[in-house]
Amino acid sequence: MRIGIVNDVRAACEALRRVVDSLPDHEIAWTAADGVEAVAMAKRDRPDLILMDLIMPHLDGVQATRQIMASVPCAILVVTATVSGNISLVYEAMGFGALDAVDTPMLGPAGEVSGAGALVEKIGMIAKLVGAADHRRAARSAPAAGGPPKLVLAGASTGGPKAIADLLLPLPRDWNVAVVVVQHVDVAFSQGLAKWLGDRTSRAVRVAEHGQQPVAGDVLLAGTNDHLVLSKARTLEYREEPREVFFRPSVDVFFESVAEHWPHTGVALLLTGMGRDGAKGLLRLRARGWHTIAQDEASSVVWSMPKAGIDAGAACEVLTIDQMARSLSARLSA
Repeated sequence: MRIGIVNDVRAACEALRRVVDSLPDHEIAWTAADGVEAVAMAKRDRPDLILMDLIMPHLDGVQATRQIMASVPCAILVVTATVSGNISLVYEAMGFGALDAVDTPMLGPAGEVSGAGALVEKIGMIAKLVGAADHRRAARSAPAAGGPPKLVLAGASTGGPKAIADLLLPLPRDWNVAVVVVQHVDVAFSQGLAKWLGDRTSRAVRVAEHGQQPVAGDVLLAGTNDHLVLSKARTLEYREEPREVFFRPSVDVFFESVAEHWPHTGVALLLTGMGRDGAKGLLRLRARGWHTIAQDEASSVVWSMPKAGIDAGAACEVLTIDQMARSLSARLSA
């Protein structure tokens, strides 16, 4: 697992670092000196597990846990100087989503670490719980320099073209982000829709080509009656399977392929539309650490698709199109 450490005491941080370094198949993702820094680091690079102190300046571990679980949920283990002495805070943090609590190991004068047994045991239990050994590398959300861009995914149906145009128009143009849209539209209209979106937003909106790899600045639209998928090679491809899926191209099929193969987390949107397409895929993305947003009822032409995502527990937020654009700009421009 990739593990984040949050503690304002240098000796405690060093003790935790040594414990993590001693464990096979685990590594330190980052360290943070307080809750504010922890929230920012988690948003930039979501780890498999966070070891969260409770008593810290600026933002304590309870509120940091609340903010992280609301925005980039991941496993959090409270590690504090004394669990029994901070029991009310421990329960409060667990109420916001922390899994468990343990006393902080001590760093001795000769550099030895004592009292690490309980921490090691709980890390092992959480590793089994989250299944991190199978996908620990997939949780990285901060791309390396020159690596794949951040991704924004959008799925829409009835009323989608205008919603997509309204979403794209205010977004920044000089950011390391690629946007990929699956709109329920027949192949005969896909090129025309791409041109219409480009004219409305003054952006280069293109139909995705088979074998194309998303790069920063792209705005790509699924363009055939086959399903758009992301392959293991991180290229966009069109496939007939699964044939039994009624909606073609399917938002679910695309979202699930991205959850499986894209190496970083991003933001996924489920917009206005009829039916339930996209709910399962949005839930899969949220489970992999993506920030997921469903359009609200008032701004949707047909609320079936976003509502299905909300009902499934797949949406981190429910926003209007204008709010989505502001959220994306704030979240991905950092």
